[in-house]
Amino acid sequence: MDISRRTLLGSATAVTAAAVLPALPAPAAGHHHALWDEYSARPFTHPQIPYIGRAGCRRGPRAAGDGPVIDAVREHGAVPDDSKDSAPALNRALEAAGRRGGGTVTLPPGTFRIDGIVRIGHDHVVLRGAGSGRTKLLATKHLTELIGPYGSRYGGDKSAWSWTGGLIWLCPTARWESLVAAIRKRDWPFEGWTGNRRDEWRTLTAVRPARRGDWTVTVADTSRLRPGALVLLRLADDKDHTLLQHMAGGGPGPASYTWNGRAKLNSFVPYEWPVRIVRIKGREVTFERPLPLDVRPEWDPRLTTHVPALTGAGVEGLTIEAVETPQSLHLQDKGYNGVLLQCAYDCWVRDVVARHVDNGFGLTASSSCTISNTRVAGRGSHHPYYCREGAHDNLFEDFVIEKRSVPEPPGTMLHGINVENLSSYNVWSRGRMEMGTFDSHRGMPFANVRTDIVLDNTGRHGGDLRAGPLFGARFTHWNVRVTNGRAGMVKIDGLAPYSVTAGISEVREFGQIDKPDFTGDLHSRLVAYGRPGGLRPRNLYEAQRRLRP
Repeated sequence: MDISRRTLLGSATAVTAAAVLPALPAPAAGHHHALWDEYSARPFTHPQIPYIGRAGCRRGPRAAGDGPVIDAVREHGAVPDDSKDSAPALNRALEAAGRRGGGTVTLPPGTFRIDGIVRIGHDHVVLRGAGSGRTKLLATKHLTELIGPYGSRYGGDKSAWSWTGGLIWLCPTARWESLVAAIRKRDWPFEGWTGNRRDEWRTLTAVRPARRGDWTVTVADTSRLRPGALVLLRLADDKDHTLLQHMAGGGPGPASYTWNGRAKLNSFVPYEWPVRIVRIKGREVTFERPLPLDVRPEWDPRLTTHVPALTGAGVEGLTIEAVETPQSLHLQDKGYNGVLLQCAYDCWVRDVVARHVDNGFGLTASSSCTISNTRVAGRGSHHPYYCREGAHDNLFEDFVIEKRSVPEPPGTMLHGINVENLSSYNVWSRGRMEMGTFDSHRGMPFANVRTDIVLDNTGRHGGDLRAGPLFGARFTHWNVRVTNGRAGMVKIDGLAPYSVTAGISEVREFGQIDKPDFTGDLHSRLVAYGRPGGLRPRNLYEAQRRLRP
């Protein structure tokens, strides 16, 4: 299935969005813009536009009928009339599918009350409702009540449920159990691909020098590698922080930046990039996507083991709705959160609505996942969509953030589509945002793309200064209509190094106004300004999908 050709949104979602925000105009007939011609001549090494044509699931969401089908009502006692807690029945059905090596747990139309977390912890397990307008999971409790208060490993009284956790939680079972145990002991865990014991993961082989955009690397030893295996490329920083400088594009600005003292930012290094091996020939190893960065000896490059990832799992065709409560004060979220994918690879969420949630759809240390045809609705949320803690190569497409159904309470915060913590090569495509903003939440995310989006730019970005810069290199905003004329976080040619702002509305600065983190020439570009939707190709991700390596 080619997910980039999917019909734009479900009918209810499309109608809701179209009623509030105008669509992008069709590009004028004619040739591609010169910028695209320039990019396509060197797609894997362009200095300002990243190659994101391989973002998302490899094959798209699996077709219906793969593996055994388990009826959660008939076989495990789930009740579709809101009269009984159905979370235990759903979890029994999902666990049974996992023990069989995968399968689909189906739910008919109706409202299923859940008083606990619904978890998918095994590969190739799918939870499938009858459609987001027909099957509802009504969540009555929040994560603080179900697991306990989850603080920050950096201290203070912030609730980590403000940026992680889900009432539908996709995560390998062993990883989820270790996380919960650590939280209950108040030993706040590192949530990434190697957990708290980051130096104990086994090295598979050292990697010889290579360049960003290379699909093949030379390694010292292939005896512990095999085609099809998922490995972690690990790059450590040196004392001069040349890896972080490289992520920012290099040059005098990043060289003069104060990298020391950024405790949060430096906790995200080593950079960990999961990737699947396609072919091994001699000591040459070919990956399924090109290298995101240079590989240099001073960064001790190696392929390592990692937390075993959840693969081939998905959630589709339902609404996750929390009981309606007022939105919490900023960073005090109780954890009425929607769907979280954690340590997941090649997984998906499709045709799902999250309503009355603190946080909508999240990716924590997850890669190559697709979130498609989704919507965040109801009383307003903190992070409608977030991508953090080393999340790479993910695709968010056909997404909607609805205008809140109640006034915004004082002391709350709305972000929007968030990326942070060295997360890279993620894509937001074909979106309609009736509120929120393009939130780059510090932690120097880099090489992320937002394309073919209509936005009422009303949110604010976040991020602790200890987490470092807002942007690394190769952020690209391509064909974005801003309906309220606000520049913040959309027009980024004065903020993001080696970036492209192309085909956006004419905008002006007001509200939250930022200064660039790096001094001097940012090597950024502003193209087709004032022509939202007029740049060809219209959708940068879909155009890159058509390129062949």
